[in-house]
Amino acid sequence: MEIIARDREGAQDVGAGVELAENPRAFPLWERFQIFLVTMFGYLGVLLIGRSLRWTIRGWENFEAALATGKPPIFTFWHREIFSATWFWRRRGIVVMTSQNFDGEYIARIIQRYGYGAARGSSSRGATRALKAMIRVMRRGRPTAFTIDGPRGPRHVAKSGAVLLAKATGAPILCFHIAPRHAYAFHKSWDLFQIPYPFSAVGIFIAPPILVPRDSEEGEQARKVAEVQAALDGLVRQGESWLRRC
Repeated sequence: MEIIARDREGAQDVGAGVELAENPRAFPLWERFQIFLVTMFGYLGVLLIGRSLRWTIRGWENFEAALATGKPPIFTFWHREIFSATWFWRRRGIVVMTSQNFDGEYIARIIQRYGYGAARGSSSRGATRALKAMIRVMRRGRPTAFTIDGPRGPRHVAKSGAVLLAKATGAPILCFHIAPRHAYAFHKSWDLFQIPYPFSAVGIFIAPPILVPRDSEEGEQARKVAEVQAALDGLVRQGESWLRRC
């Protein structure tokens, strides 16, 4: 199924006041000031650019299939796509795992303004605590999201967080990929972070949901991580093919 739209409408509007989990890390005054500035500019940048984007949506039926399971989905995508994903999936009350470092702090504050919550942790620090927090919010019916190769890479290599969460909750993993026709890439960042140019055409590609059995052991979990990797790799190829035809 392909949908073409200037903007994605119809999301459940849960407002911008979604709670942020407290960050256990304390930042010095100068970093707190920087976080404030980056948050303001980041919020305005997502707003102004996001409103101008022209979306092509492929695989929306897969999102609907995930909802039909009766469980809130676990959105799973590459770290470089945070900017576009923040705008597209806004106002759905999604809780995102964000790192406890400087970058994670301003990302958490920006996405909160678009109706997201944040669990503090990453694959390298605070992961167990953040995963437990995400399990709790999913049991209350809230969807969650993972930048599956974050917070520091390697780029486009899936980690196990989404699979562990799916095993614990029975929720479907929903992989998606966003491909802007014209974008600025930060080549000095590990993830080649992308910001679409205003008025760019943008494609979003959504894979069928992936389920993880509650009784799965390590071998099955490893196969599910490989399935997530394959799904995202396939979506990237779809995006590249779509861009060649734009």
